[in-house]
Amino acid sequence: MDDYDVIVVGGGPGGSTVAGLTAAEGHRVLLLDKERFPRYQIGESLLPATIHGICALLGVRDEIERAGFVRKRGGTFKWGTGAEPWTFSFAASERMAGPTSYAYQVERTRFDTLLLDAARRLGAEVRQGHRALGTFRAGDRIGGVRYTDDTGHERRATARFVVDASGHGSRLHHDVGGAREYSPHFRNLALFGYFEGGRRMPEPGSGNILCVSFPDGWFWYIPLSDTLTSVGAVVKHESADKVQGDPDTAYTALIGACPLIGEFLRDARRATEPPYDRLRVRKDYSYDRTVLWCPGMVLVGDAACFIDPVFSSGVHLATYSALLAARSINGALSGLVDENRCFAEFEARYRREFGLFRDFLITFYELDTDEDDYFRHARRLTSHHGAADEAFADLVGGVSSKDFSRKMFGDVLAEGVQLQLRGLLGDAAGDEPPMFPGGLVPTADGRRWRVPDA
Repeated sequence: MDDYDVIVVGGGPGGSTVAGLTAAEGHRVLLLDKERFPRYQIGESLLPATIHGICALLGVRDEIERAGFVRKRGGTFKWGTGAEPWTFSFAASERMAGPTSYAYQVERTRFDTLLLDAARRLGAEVRQGHRALGTFRAGDRIGGVRYTDDTGHERRATARFVVDASGHGSRLHHDVGGAREYSPHFRNLALFGYFEGGRRMPEPGSGNILCVSFPDGWFWYIPLSDTLTSVGAVVKHESADKVQGDPDTAYTALIGACPLIGEFLRDARRATEPPYDRLRVRKDYSYDRTVLWCPGMVLVGDAACFIDPVFSSGVHLATYSALLAARSINGALSGLVDENRCFAEFEARYRREFGLFRDFLITFYELDTDEDDYFRHARRLTSHHGAADEAFADLVGGVSSKDFSRKMFGDVLAEGVQLQLRGLLGDAAGDEPPMFPGGLVPTADGRRWRVPDA
């Protein structure tokens, strides 16, 4: 039986982030993934906080900058009652204006491999083709993982902490206790594929994600290169019968029911090179969990929570929750901060960020309104004092935050902006105030929690 400080199950962005940031502290880290990279994954549209904050902490921001991914300056929506598409720009927010006012549209086969390689460079032991079977207990804690190796033999490894980053299909998430609670608001199905030769929007928005509502749901249209486009139909639960039967017939019919997407694809053809040569269907049901951690184990990313993808929050929430988990594990293993206090901070921050997206999306799905109402709602939801379109850009850029502690600590910068500042400036970013009264703050390098100075 092998012995580690941390075992991470799942090598996607969340798993690579927590593995890399705990290994960087000198801990013995094992990362297990049932597949071999590069492997296909959906979720190609990113937010600035991921690129300029968390990827910088992992040491891969410059590598991503050189990778040639499509630069994303914002998003374009044909949504609600407005007749014309409307666009938000990350640069509309003074919190993101300047060197961090963009993200990327990425091919996940390449992006995820970059992050996994970074975790390995930081010291994590990465084993691909290893499938987690379950956890086992050591007294009142989760004490390790049972898994099959790449030869099919069952093995066991012990750890002080187990991280489940294995996605929505996790086999392990039940082991922390509690249950998944599915949202009554977002019960959709997604049917998606890829095209070559699709139309691009005019500059400077040619790299934007395009989201278009139609009677049965909405489409995403994501440019992944000069020629390759990810195109997905997110279909409402009550229209799910339209996705049954032959997927190609259903896909063609859905595109025909959305004139703007049909126009963008008029001269395009379906991609023929793997992994982009097939249609895929996924239940896009949003869920939360009543329990996110227990002694010795924590859930991150889709193993914990999933929210509708219209604002590209999937990789952001995965890497952000992984950063919070890494800080909690590192803080507890340091012996300087109590484990319960560390993971209480993890849970409070993660639930705040997830809840912010969820609550705004509930309103965004009210299709009998227009963009001005969406902007105004973003300002109300985030307690933003600037222009309404600036509040909207903050929200969908992953840098918004309700200020729970203004009277005690003054104005608290949004968490995503702090991540970007720390990624760009390192220790020079300075100390952060607590997000919550009596809460913890990150260390200067961003990798652990500490008790703030009195």
